[in-house]
Amino acid sequence: MRPPLGPPDPAPPRAGHLGPAAFDRWYGGWDPLDPTTIAAFMDGFDRPWWIIGGWSIEVFTGVPRDHEDMDISILSDDAEAFRLFLGERWTPWNVDDGWFRPFDDRFTDVRPDSQVWVRRDARSPWVLDVPFTPSTDGRWGNKRHPAHTEDLDDVTWVAPDGLRYARPEVTLMFKAAQVREKDRRDAEVALPMLDARARRWLRDTVALLDPRHPWAD
Repeated sequence: MRPPLGPPDPAPPRAGHLGPAAFDRWYGGWDPLDPTTIAAFMDGFDRPWWIIGGWSIEVFTGVPRDHEDMDISILSDDAEAFRLFLGERWTPWNVDDGWFRPFDDRFTDVRPDSQVWVRRDARSPWVLDVPFTPSTDGRWGNKRHPAHTEDLDDVTWVAPDGLRYARPEVTLMFKAAQVREKDRRDAEVALPMLDARARRWLRDTVALLDPRHPWAD
């Protein structure tokens, strides 16, 4: 038997710990969809879906911002329907705490608070990030506070472009830690534009997560 040539290559590091150049090296770059192209991509998917993240802030405020990717969400109960919808046209990967696994008929089990990244094939850039929303009897579930559920219509809205988006207060709730500079900028722009109902929802929900947070006051 021939001796091994050397130790095996180390496993790629977790995606969330990498800078842009290192991320591209290990996992490939992004060429994301945007609100002008996502409707055509999702055409034929007959379950609820809505745009989250930075685009949900920009469309609400009208203030342009940079976007690294395109994020939509679906209910976790619809994950398998989404996998079947993508079929052979696209290659989805389940991203769970920074680790990747193909989301195909070999690995159909996904955690309800994980997400899927989508690209055409291994030589193509990623186009879509799909974090799952935990579902309770078809209701939106707060992945940061499992006891908190809402009707989907109460946490999303349909913008003038005809697409459904997360309400800005919901997006800000997920950005409340404001660890990243872009989260702080989003809060600075969007908070003054919230109406009384949205401010009350944000205050009460953040208080569930962290009663000492400034927004809980």
